[in-house]
Amino acid sequence: MKVNWSRVGCQRRLVIYSGEGAAVEGERVDGGVAERSARLLDGLRAFGALYTDFTGRFAAWLGLNSTDATALVEILYAEDKGTPLSPTRLSERLGLTTGATTNLINRLEKLGHVVRTREHADRRVVTLRSSPRIERPAREFFGPLGAHFQALVAQYEPAELDRFEDFLHRLHATMGDLLADQGPDPTTRPRS
Repeated sequence: MKVNWSRVGCQRRLVIYSGEGAAVEGERVDGGVAERSARLLDGLRAFGALYTDFTGRFAAWLGLNSTDATALVEILYAEDKGTPLSPTRLSERLGLTTGATTNLINRLEKLGHVVRTREHADRRVVTLRSSPRIERPAREFFGPLGAHFQALVAQYEPAELDRFEDFLHRLHATMGDLLADQGPDPTTRPRS
């Protein structure tokens, strides 16, 4: 199955291609897979938009621009998972050049939000850590989200959550493959 956007009049419509041809969003293909796929994509996009809005509020709360706040959230999240980021990995996560990422880290370090550490045997390897100064405000801001999320997760059976986690893992892999194999060259512009 392949997913593309097409224009129908003035509206953009999701078109999902099955092995037998195309179906416009809402038509049934393979027992309703196209319709369900469209609903899932809508839900994922809506969640992404709300999460972006939430991190934007975190940025405003701290007086940061949205990119700096997103970087700070990435650093905090990676640290919480036990896999702190290097500047290179942060650059990849944000889609920024290494030079832009260095400037961003410099700003966050100057504000006292992050520190660069050298924790590895190879002293050239830099690890990004949140500063003690930012941990309490970040937990204060994101704490209610974590509590609500845990309450939501608690409403589902472990088997359901296992299937959902599997779906998310496969979705992530699918998007990664798509970007690696079919993604447009970012240095070229689309034809008009």
